[in-house]
Parts: sequence; structure tokens; C-alpha cells
Amino acid sequence: MATPVHPVDEKLPLPRLLPLALQHVLVMYAGAVAVPLIVGRALRLSPEEVAFLISADLFACGLATLVQSYGIAWSGIRLPVMMGVTFASLGPILSMAAAPEVGLLGIFGSVIAAGIFGIIVAPFVSRLLPLFPPVVTGTIILVIGISLMRVGINWAGGGQPTVTRMVDGVPGAFANPNYGQLQGLGIALFVLVVILCLLKWGQGFVRNVAVLLGIVAGSILAASLGLMHFDKVGQAGWFDLVLPFHFGMPTFHLIPIVTMCIVMVVVMIESLGMFLALGEMTGRRISQDDLTRGLRADGVGTLLGGIFNTFPYTSFSQNVGLVGVTGVRSRWVTVAGGVIMLVLGLLPKMAALVEAVPQVVLGGAGLVMFGMVAATGARILTSVDFKTNSGNLFVVAVSVGFGMIPLVSPTFFKNLPHDLHPLMESGILLCAIVAVLLNAFFNGLESADEAATKAAAAAATAEHA
Repeated sequence: MATPVHPVDEKLPLPRLLPLALQHVLVMYAGAVAVPLIVGRALRLSPEEVAFLISADLFACGLATLVQSYGIAWSGIRLPVMMGVTFASLGPILSMAAAPEVGLLGIFGSVIAAGIFGIIVAPFVSRLLPLFPPVVTGTIILVIGISLMRVGINWAGGGQPTVTRMVDGVPGAFANPNYGQLQGLGIALFVLVVILCLLKWGQGFVRNVAVLLGIVAGSILAASLGLMHFDKVGQAGWFDLVLPFHFGMPTFHLIPIVTMCIVMVVVMIESLGMFLALGEMTGRRISQDDLTRGLRADGVGTLLGGIFNTFPYTSFSQNVGLVGVTGVRSRWVTVAGGVIMLVLGLLPKMAALVEAVPQVVLGGAGLVMFGMVAATGARILTSVDFKTNSGNLFVVAVSVGFGMIPLVSPTFFKNLPHDLHPLMESGILLCAIVAVLLNAFFNGLESADEAATKAAAAAATAEHA
């Protein structure tokens, strides 16, 4: 008698597998390309280099997804998981990008180091779960969303509110005359309205890809107004390889490495909750060894990211939510999704098309996308007991305050040692450190079982951050 196949391991027929896999790709696509777009433009890279970052990101997304869903001997949880660049790394990366001595190669070096760190500490991270109850994770995700809103707002404004110009050999900041133009604001508002309408009246799959469809609609409007140009798309090749160390050999700096390793721990704790939630949704029991393999895959994905010119990777929970919506539990769907991402990464025209999208179009989507990150943190906090435990109020209040310091006053820590600036200038990491310490001070530490239960419950209701 044949052994019944668990739904997670069920191999679906190709006509059904491919649309389901493409749906997973579309649900995560806007989030997947956002980080390389933001970082590339923050570093003032050329359009060709930004397009390459996008291709590299899609390619590494595919590799990381295959490691996680298909699995290798010692890595991969073998559940329906799609991997993408985590927004939790964006704040520290932008701080590193602003430091001339670190730059892009220093960012890649810190990502590689964080990936190796993640692989090594994966067996121990699950024991840290009691340090990250919902009051801590919810606060961190709330601050991530608030911090990223500045990016979305500047996108909607058409760039940065100030530009740097040389006057008598001295750089100075001047108001950007192209910032906040009415035409650009109108396009951003149009994208926002389209997304909101799709979220209200769209059904099923259309609702799931509302952000992507809003960007497409905004791009069509921008192109019709002559604001979107396709010269670079025409010049881009149809096929090209994504080679390791495209921008040069990475450089390694202590403080950026430590910063990225802290981000890696936060990301792995987030993944831990998602794995537990996904185990409940798919009906597969998740053992300690499964968790270790899944967390190790986060480290492998991040290591691959640094090697292939991109950033830290984590499990995307909007795709975990899609598993619940569709009821399809087969990991082969996300394996096929990983293959699709790999192929997209080898098509430079696709990356050039994404890079050609005007910032104002992305601004309308960014207000929704980054605002949802903050709302997700707030939603996780709704499961926290504030009524009978006033200590939780102070954990949130003080941690958010610290997280806002770099956002409100970028020069607040200017007199601290220079090597500490990448750490102090990341509101997300400041918030994380303060939240962990204050939670331990007010609440102590829960048992591992209690922490696992709460993490799974919080992850089951959260969107990716």
C-alpha cells in the first residue's frame, strides 16, 4: 500500500502549478524590487547599475527560495516559502550608503558577514525567541514602517527636497525646484487611488496584486504624459548572466558588520514566527531541526545575496498569507516560483523596465506599501496586554522615541565616535535594542513554549515587514 503524500510534498500538474507559482511571484514582486530601487537611487547609481541591482535581486530571490523550499542536505525548511529582501535591513543599509568609507562594497561585505553569522547561529536563534515577544516585534515593525514612510513621501515628491551644489568650492544644500511639482503629486495620488479602489472592490488575485497593478496604471499615465522613457529598455539586452562581485570585491568594516548581524537576528526571529504559523496552516509538525534548517536557509540566502550583489533575505509573509488564502499547501508551487524569479533575473529588459518607472509613480505605491508595514506593527501590538500590564506601554513608548531620533534629528549623535554612527543612525536598530532591554526589565523572559505560541499567533496575522 502506497504511503500517502503530505499536501506539502504534493506535486501538482504543470497547467495548475505554473499559474499558482506566477501568482506567488506577482504577490511579492513589488516588495522584492523596492529595496534595490531605493538603495540604488540613494547611492546615485546610473540607471544601468540600478537595473543590474534589480536583476541581481530577482536572481538571488530565486536561489534563496530554492534553498528554502526545495532544500539541501542541511538547509531549507521545505515548506511553501518565497524569499525576498527584508525591509528590516533598509535603514542600516541607507546609513551605510551615506558613509563614504563604507559605500556599496562595504554594504555587500556586511551582508556576506551577516549571512555567515546567520548560518553559524541558526541552531541557537530559536532559544532567543523569549527576547522577542509581540510587544518587541510589533514595536520594531511599527518603527520600520514609520522610518520607511520618509522614502515613500520623497518618492511622491519626485526625489529629495534638497540638492547639493558647490558654491565657491564648498558643498551646500539648496531647495530642489523639481520637488513637489503638481503634475508629479497628481500621478502619485492617481496611483494611490487606483490601489485603494482595487483593495476595496477587487476580488481574490486582483486584490492581492493591487500594488503592482497600481504601479502599472501609474506607469501608463506617466508614459502618456511623456514622463516615462523607454530608451534604456530598448538598449538593454534580452539575456545576461548575473555574475558574483559585479561591482568589485566587497570590503569589510566592523561596525557595519555588527549592525547587519543584529539585523540578521531580528530577521531570523521574524522568520521563526512565520515558520511556526506556516506549520499550523499546512498541517505539518515543525521540529526544532526543521526550524534550524529554515533559519540556516535565511543565512544561506543572505550569503548568496552578498555574493551576487544584493542584500539580506528572509521569508516573505505575504506569500505565507497567500497559502492560507488559496489553501494550496504544496512547496512545489514556491519551488516553481523560485525558478521563475531566477529566469526574470536573467532578463535585463525586465529590470530596465522596472528602473524606468518614475519615482512619483512609486511614491503612490510606497505610501501604501510602507504604511502597511507600520500598520502591521500596530496590528501585532493589538495582541499585547496593555490594560493590566502598564510596563508594555513604556516598552512601546520609549522604544518608538529612540527609533525616531535619527529620523527627526540626524545629527543628534554627531559627537559620538565616528565608528558608531552607522549603528546610532539606524532608528530601527536603536528601537530593537531598547525594546529588548525594556521588555526584559519590565516583563522578564517567557518560557520557550510560550514565546513560540505567541510568535506563531503574531506571524499568522502579519504582513511582511
